[in-house]
Amino acid sequence: MRDIDQLHRRGVWGRCFRWVLLLAALVGVMAAGLPQAQAAAPGQTGQARTVVPLGQAVGIKLFAQGVLVVGLSDITTQEGPVSPARACGLQAGDVITHINDDPVNSIEQVQTVLQDLEGDEMELTVLRDESSRDMTTHAVQCSADGAYKLGAWIRDSMAGIGTLTFYEPETGRFGTLGHGISDVDTAVLMKLQRGAITPASIAGVVKGVDGRPGELRGSFSSGKDLGTLYANTTCGVFGHLTNAAAQGGTPVPVALPQQVHTGPATIRSNVSGTQVEEYTVEILKVYEHTGDSRDLMLKVTDPRLLAQTGGIVQGMSGSPILQDGKLVGAVTHVLIDHADRGYGIFAQRMLEQADRTRSA
Repeated sequence: MRDIDQLHRRGVWGRCFRWVLLLAALVGVMAAGLPQAQAAAPGQTGQARTVVPLGQAVGIKLFAQGVLVVGLSDITTQEGPVSPARACGLQAGDVITHINDDPVNSIEQVQTVLQDLEGDEMELTVLRDESSRDMTTHAVQCSADGAYKLGAWIRDSMAGIGTLTFYEPETGRFGTLGHGISDVDTAVLMKLQRGAITPASIAGVVKGVDGRPGELRGSFSSGKDLGTLYANTTCGVFGHLTNAAAQGGTPVPVALPQQVHTGPATIRSNVSGTQVEEYTVEILKVYEHTGDSRDLMLKVTDPRLLAQTGGIVQGMSGSPILQDGKLVGAVTHVLIDHADRGYGIFAQRMLEQADRTRSA
């Protein structure tokens, strides 16, 4: 990373993405809280909500609202090392939303403002733990290159590969990942300003073994968007497909949490090229009212998937889980000590979160 005037344009998605030259791997961090009842879609009052389960790998591009502070450092000046960011109270995990009442959403904007002010006093508006606060500071001139800097490392965007869980034909709305996109350095959930999904292809697999999770490796094209994002939440990332009709597929009911049970199930995943296939799994446990993030635990039983990936690997987060003809959840997390097992989030929870964030 570089200092505030020359910083990352792309972040690394902590447990979600491993980003190297458009090669990515995904492992989930599940959301907390349990849904209590089935939400009814417009025109579906009293009926089971239906969606189309997918399992397709996509590229995900996320641009943050504000710029995220991921670290602090000293600036070498003619008077010695100083850190205006540290001195004014900035912390890793803070989100700078405004400088002198002007909104900032990119590294370039921050760079331009610092150089224009030339060390004059300025006021930062910072979001920390959902609370806004103001801080007064000024940039200092670096003796090495003459640029004005604060001594803060910032990030404004992330990109990687994920898996589409479902889309709703009636609304064109989709859900992916089953967990949020958090910054790797601070574990802060990135606040979404805008984002999109693009076509992706899986080029290879690092097979998982007990004690070492495997990963899918792939690439995506930034030249064509399949849809736009509107929310990044602890229950998943949500958006609208540009052409929902082109997805095709057969809608299935979304299961209520109480309808999910231990026993045989299937998952849909894209672990080679662009081909989505269905694999057998077994739901080992269903967690109820625990207050933590584990809705269900599953084990891969399909010999084909075990031979190819070793089980659940990074990159499969968002893979839809089906049981009894219903969408019951999405894969979200690989168990490091048991490569053939993973956790999942209830699909109903994802759908309810998609509704809440869309209407907010």
